Amino acid sequence: MVSKTILDNGVRVISEYMPHAHSVSIGIWVANGSRHERREHNGVAHFIEHLLFKGTLRRTALDIAREIDSVGGVLNAFTSHEYVCYYAKVLDKNLPQAVDLLTDIFLHSTFDPDEIEKERKVVLQEISMLEDSPDDYVHDLFHRSFWRGHPLGMSILGTAESIGSLSRDAILAHRDEMYRSGDIIIAVAGNVRHDELLRLINVSFDCVSEGTGRDFCHLPVYGQKVEVVEKDLEQLHICLGTKSLPHNHPRRFEVYLMNTILGGSMSSRLFQEIRERLGLAYTVYSYVVSHTDAGSLVIYAGTSPEKLNDVMTITCTELRRLKTELVTATELDAAREQIKGNILLSLESSDNRMTKLAKNEIYFGRYLSLAELTDGFDGVTADGILDLANDFFTVDYVTLALTGKVPGEVPDISHLVL
Repeated sequence: MVSKTILDNGVRVISEYMPHAHSVSIGIWVANGSRHERREHNGVAHFIEHLLFKGTLRRTALDIAREIDSVGGVLNAFTSHEYVCYYAKVLDKNLPQAVDLLTDIFLHSTFDPDEIEKERKVVLQEISMLEDSPDDYVHDLFHRSFWRGHPLGMSILGTAESIGSLSRDAILAHRDEMYRSGDIIIAVAGNVRHDELLRLINVSFDCVSEGTGRDFCHLPVYGQKVEVVEKDLEQLHICLGTKSLPHNHPRRFEVYLMNTILGGSMSSRLFQEIRERLGLAYTVYSYVVSHTDAGSLVIYAGTSPEKLNDVMTITCTELRRLKTELVTATELDAAREQIKGNILLSLESSDNRMTKLAKNEIYFGRYLSLAELTDGFDGVTADGILDLANDFFTVDYVTLALTGKVPGEVPDISHLVL
């Protein structure tokens, strides 16, 4: 059972009662992220996410860590391009303590200047760690190039320069501008009744300023791009991608099934051909990233430099197949059942259900039932996937990002998916 209450100032409280669960997951979501930053302050949303755990008027950073550990719970946060989430997962009997702790760090963090400087060093190390992990870095490189000139192309972590120059005043100004009632969603799933949850929250969020901080920018302009970062590595890391659909697009089910068939599973075409049949890569997969108004479909592979052209040729052959041949009924049914099975399994945990509640509210403004999702996948046809592939896989939209030792000339992508 899903219940929703809008507090007097606009904060949304959504809960799902799971009577057989022993846990409760609570998340405080802010429906704006790195795409809503000023370019000179890139990374500030993620920086604030770190700083909220560094002490409040009532608790030190050590107090916060000890308190959640004392009940065997989980307390964490994450930042994306379009939202920030602070969450806790605890046994149902410990929910009052978790609500008090999470509310305290969200509303009453002190942003102590000394803690800011210590955490600045931590974030700078996180940026360096990403750059030293080529299999992660190439995805950042791809999206920076794919969304070039658009806020979606900015790194969630920020840059060493932007993080190094962020002042306390700029951090607090961003928090005050973006952490407003119209953008805050409190999502809870587990063994808790909605009226009990409202009593626990009580008047805590009355102090939040009304309004919204979101100001969506212009739509991105897609174009063919190639980005290469030479590094002395044993492997060459490849990201090849194109446009996709927004999160709430009615044809999104076709995208998810096409991705599953292409490279979204161990039985996918790319995995079976590149890894299993030819042994050209240990890791190869595809994935979809969807935003409020745009999206991308990306293929990743890590291979030896001399096998670059082989991997690219096979990848583009599979893309052309999707444009020219209907996927078989067997493939389509298998992909459909795989996705529906994954959804059902994920709903056994309170944290996944909590996340589903919040994302549904952010992107759809309502709760999407399991029946609605399964009906969406059941309605996908092979003709629909073929049509979508012909829209996506054109030279006008394709971006290629490489990092490692590139042998000879960079592949010409102008003819790859024609």
